[in-house]
Amino acid sequence: MKGWSPSAMKAAMTLEVSGGLRWVMMVHAGGGDEVLLPLSLWLCHLQENPEPDRASIYHSVIINTSKEMMCFSDFPIPAEFPNFMHNSLIMDYFRMYADHFQLTKHIRFNTKVLQIKRRSDFSRSGQWDVETENRDGKREKHIFDAVMICIGHHCQPNLPLHDFPGIETFKGKYFHSRDYKTPEEWRNKKVVVIGIGNSGGDIAVELSRVTKQLYLSTRRGAWILNRVGEGGIPLDLQFNRVVDFFRRILPFGVFCSLGESQLNRRFNHALYSLKPKHRLFSQHPTINDELPNRILSGTVQVKPNIRQFQGSSVEFEDGSIVEDIDLVVFATGYKFSYPFLDSRVVSVTENKASLYKYVFPPELDHPTLAIIGLVQPLGAIMPISEMQARWATRVFKGCIKLPPAAAMLRDIKCKQEAMAKRYVASPRHTIQVDYVDYMDQIAELVGVRPRIMRMLLTDPQLGLKVLLGPSTPYQYRLRGPGKWAGARQAIFTQWERVAKPLQTRLSDEPKPKKASKWPLIMFTAAVGLWAYHHRNNFPAFLQDPTALLDNIRAFLPSGCKFP
Repeated sequence: MKGWSPSAMKAAMTLEVSGGLRWVMMVHAGGGDEVLLPLSLWLCHLQENPEPDRASIYHSVIINTSKEMMCFSDFPIPAEFPNFMHNSLIMDYFRMYADHFQLTKHIRFNTKVLQIKRRSDFSRSGQWDVETENRDGKREKHIFDAVMICIGHHCQPNLPLHDFPGIETFKGKYFHSRDYKTPEEWRNKKVVVIGIGNSGGDIAVELSRVTKQLYLSTRRGAWILNRVGEGGIPLDLQFNRVVDFFRRILPFGVFCSLGESQLNRRFNHALYSLKPKHRLFSQHPTINDELPNRILSGTVQVKPNIRQFQGSSVEFEDGSIVEDIDLVVFATGYKFSYPFLDSRVVSVTENKASLYKYVFPPELDHPTLAIIGLVQPLGAIMPISEMQARWATRVFKGCIKLPPAAAMLRDIKCKQEAMAKRYVASPRHTIQVDYVDYMDQIAELVGVRPRIMRMLLTDPQLGLKVLLGPSTPYQYRLRGPGKWAGARQAIFTQWERVAKPLQTRLSDEPKPKKASKWPLIMFTAAVGLWAYHHRNNFPAFLQDPTALLDNIRAFLPSGCKFP
């Protein structure tokens, strides 16, 4: 979803309430509308002809993270809003946020940032020279104490035409998915969509409702997740701290196997020609509820990579040829760069940038520049961008000190090596983070990470909801800088906001009785105790699952049954 930049807006709020800086600018897209003096914010809405180097969406875009997981941590999305929102509703929410915290008075719209460079006395002052241009073409120069760049990583389309021999002979039309808007023009046409990421899957499904035939070309295949999880609950609400605990203690292959087995129970990925060679958590997953239905109905055919184009024909790597193709949509991802910024400040090579925790250039004399939102999380990006902004503003103010450059470089190298080991080699997999783990890392630096063990002792109900419930952003407003008095209540009422938009018809059916959580609580505690006790011998236990279960039972109270 591209609308009011959540990272820029949250940083604006953070700075306004904390004060202490003369000027702060946040840049959002080198060629787009910028907000300056003293705070910057970017506005992007649906445009039929998007400007160069600007993020773009198509009419039907619906977010693939649920509202409770993607909201700002101190401003819940209204209960009546659907769990997965259309892009127009997300825009409404961002406007509500800006109005609630009175941000618009700090925004200068329709201002383009042309250049950002360190001042001549940067080693002493840490300040930046910024040149801007307004809608009338008037240029101005400004001095800022700090800069936040919030352009994300969906501005510059990656269109690798050199990888597709014969594309110059193609008689139909082709474009990047960024330029797709509506399907009507392609009614009764034959279309190829290249790429099975989230945009490729969504566009393929939408076009297949009107086209004569839709071919979905993929090099590697993909694991397909649903928005709708068990019991009809949004899937991302089920990825909580317990799941993250098992992700960390289980061998990577075992954890992947558990997830793949669950996905294959919905539909057999091999049967549908989708099963990839890589493991579930070795690639950013594709979220699509409708794709299996379109494949089952024959309106979408999954094909391998394209070998070559020849006129209006497309030959795939399995030797099959389809004739009379009218349109090819390249859903081939994006590149990111900072052309308005000196490359010596942030250098980008093959979608790789050397940034501490994906935010701070490690070798600046003063940490007065931050990159916000340059991550690809397994989860919602809005709360992560917000947390990055909270961290960055406290670093700007001097409340938090960064480690020495050498330590930051070691951390960057360690993360790059871990990513290369886990993920399929791809420009897409250079900024991957796991939601709970990354949020906790940055929250620890800010001083707002939930203290769950303390909560279990002092406020057991809250502690259990934080431990066993969804890892919603409100958890990071319970303590520390920016503590919000409404955070506890927001956590206690989060399931009511999930249910509200679903209960649109009165029903006489009795409400189902809630199953006791205590068996789950006791089992989780037992597994945790067992894992800690046997942390040095854990791989050996996996060779004998029966022995593993017997050992876990030993930690359960008498009378507590476990199969």
